[in-house]
Amino acid sequence: MKYTVTIGDTTWTVDIQGSAVRVNDEPVDVVVHDAGGPVRRIVVGGRSLEVVATRGEDHGSWLLATDGTRVTAQVLDERSRTLRALVHKTAPDGPVVVRAPMPGLVVRVLVQPGAAVGAGQALVVVEAMKMENELKAAAAGVVEKVHVAPGDRVEKGAPLVELAHHGATQRS
Repeated sequence: MKYTVTIGDTTWTVDIQGSAVRVNDEPVDVVVHDAGGPVRRIVVGGRSLEVVATRGEDHGSWLLATDGTRVTAQVLDERSRTLRALVHKTAPDGPVVVRAPMPGLVVRVLVQPGAAVGAGQALVVVEAMKMENELKAAAAGVVEKVHVAPGDRVEKGAPLVELAHHGATQRS
């Protein structure tokens, strides 16, 4: 399974195939021991670390603590990363357009134009392949336009909702 791991401004590609681990296509000698609950003992190249890993508020977000250091990591598998890239596309200097990640049926529209939304807030629910997909705001903003209504059939890439960033309206 391939993951993209981002901490701060640094991103790594982590590929795990059984017990073999590669980071940015380089093999890494790593063993993870489950110490119970959120605690993991990780041995990397002979160095042992105790890491406390707890889920963050957003999908793929993890809070990691080790040796008094705390960081937030974004860990996405290939499917989640692809969906996020398809759903959230920003026009240069324009609104964020949330798009349908696949063909489907709009089940619910959870926002209206003018509504302020927070990062991670659900905007639209689209049913595809008998599964409901809740599409969320990547960042805080204001709903500029809703392109769909419940019952609408949408194709992959169809615009669903447009969001203006909070700071976007304050530019001079």
